[in-house]
Amino acid sequence: MQQFLSILKQYWGYDNFRPLQADIIQSIAAGKDTLGLMPTGGGKSLTFQVPALAMEGVCIVVTPLIALMKDQVENLKKRGISAAAIYSGMSTDEINITLDNCVFQAYKFLYVSPERLSTPVFIEKIKQAKVCIIAVDESHCISQWGYDFRPSYLHIADIREVLQDIPVLALTATATPEVVVDIQEKLLFRQKNIFQKSFSRSNLAYVVRITENKDEQLLKILNSVPGTSVVYVRNRKRTKEIADFLNLNGISAEHFHAGLKNETKDERQRRWKSGETRVIVSTNAFGMGIDKAEVRSVVHMDLPDSLEAYFQEAGRAGRDEKKAFAVMLYNNSDAVKMRKRVSDTFPGKEMVLKVYDALCNYLEIGIGSGLDKVFAFDIADYCAKFKLPILIAFNSLKILQQAGYIELTDEQDNSSRVLFTVLKDDLYKLRQNPEQEQLIHILLRSYTGLFTDPAYVNEDLIAKRLGWKRDDVYNQLIGLAKEQIIQYIPRKKTPFLTFTHEREATERIVLGKEAYDDRRDRYIARVKSVLDYAQEENFCRSQVLLTYFGEKNTKACGKCDICLKKKETTLSDDEFEIIKSLIIDTLKEEALTINALTKKINHKEAKTIQVIRFLLDNGLVAENNLMKLFVIQ
Repeated sequence: MQQFLSILKQYWGYDNFRPLQADIIQSIAAGKDTLGLMPTGGGKSLTFQVPALAMEGVCIVVTPLIALMKDQVENLKKRGISAAAIYSGMSTDEINITLDNCVFQAYKFLYVSPERLSTPVFIEKIKQAKVCIIAVDESHCISQWGYDFRPSYLHIADIREVLQDIPVLALTATATPEVVVDIQEKLLFRQKNIFQKSFSRSNLAYVVRITENKDEQLLKILNSVPGTSVVYVRNRKRTKEIADFLNLNGISAEHFHAGLKNETKDERQRRWKSGETRVIVSTNAFGMGIDKAEVRSVVHMDLPDSLEAYFQEAGRAGRDEKKAFAVMLYNNSDAVKMRKRVSDTFPGKEMVLKVYDALCNYLEIGIGSGLDKVFAFDIADYCAKFKLPILIAFNSLKILQQAGYIELTDEQDNSSRVLFTVLKDDLYKLRQNPEQEQLIHILLRSYTGLFTDPAYVNEDLIAKRLGWKRDDVYNQLIGLAKEQIIQYIPRKKTPFLTFTHEREATERIVLGKEAYDDRRDRYIARVKSVLDYAQEENFCRSQVLLTYFGEKNTKACGKCDICLKKKETTLSDDEFEIIKSLIIDTLKEEALTINALTKKINHKEAKTIQVIRFLLDNGLVAENNLMKLFVIQ
């Protein structure tokens, strides 16, 4: 353990591990397949980074989040730790160079997207490399019972066949009991081995506010709870509308979504982190890899698709362990919207087949061809040509992905990349024009490893340092590439689509029970869980969430809106529950007036009346024309 503590101190500056970190590290270092369930912000990355640095060989890290992958690689490099990443959108040369460097142990960490795992090149190269750990982040994605199942994650099992004696560390922040079992089975665990920290957050108060005017309610919350906040909404347009509304009302806010330029997103994240901006209004694109401890409130203006997603997003509040609030705003129209989400997410099978047929025509894929072909895919152009609603088309493509016909990466912002293709000594022998010499000098001064790894470069930053226009930088980089001095891949913002099956005749497309019907049923169940949570009027919200994730015998938090309503009665939780049960059981037998009920209960009258008032206010009992109370079924 002392070796791990020394590594922790050397690279991260911490003296001790957080709860559970040390246990997981010792387990994986002993060569055991390990599943770690840790809440968001619990320090999951250290559980594979620390033991890998103590072991010989490269650690393969599987993650679906390309932006987070890039951030992790950059953060490791800043600490003096060698790391690289492989994902969709990289050139063949870039991938080969990266894998060759792994074989020669030039990297300690290789981050890879799951769809890359099964490629013949990757498998062949990784056989030659010395691998110490396979770390699987967001491991719930491998389970068909999970809220974010990704078929590409199933390829991890193929890698285990190649690297049989290498321990697997599976990590997730959200997993129901059935998902926990499924993760271990799908990842071929040699024996069950789970380390789980309670999902309970004693400092976080979960609140649901029922309101017809969500904008005004948001304003009240932010005026009542000072400090940094994240506000989640469902669509990009709404992010700007809410941010503008808050700014007009004296609260500094900026909007955020995946469609913004990379530089814009980075700058807005920076301003929010530094406190220059108080509130970020975002889609669910905001939060991955964002670790700001002092967030005082997270507000959901719209209901999320699942309690797993809600728990992760809400969990970004109060990571400094000081009091914070996770607030969900709800009204009756939300139930209607949630039901519509089901039909939007799962279009009819005929529509899915229509989308497939149109896709093949759009990409000019003939029947029997297309296998393993990769396309830069402009979904807006595709939908415009075939007059398809974008949301319906996108979700149809996701269903086709689940059925095994295509692989669609999420829209990504691939920053420009530069790699010197000449040796360093040869570079100085070459004659360049003055502009090229200036540019090369700035590149070498601004970025490291340009002769071994493709480096992400920012043309705007380079232009600023040179006093040039951005177009001038771009043209000179193109010139250097033409002279084969560098390899230059300009920034490209696009999703990628891969055909994982040759094109089939439409009538032969199979949308199986697992790919469509079962997934639809599970989605409906998750939507219902969210609605049940929002509509809950009786049970502690923290207990509802913890029960959903399989924790038993939990205690009421005493901080959520439900618990606070109970506290208004000045009763202990136990006393409240006893009186409530007595009232309900008595009224189930017969309707009674308040006076008759209090006498029959034979408890302290004032406390009984307080519980009756709570039951009336929350619609659990009602009064008939004869002034008698009865239980609402």
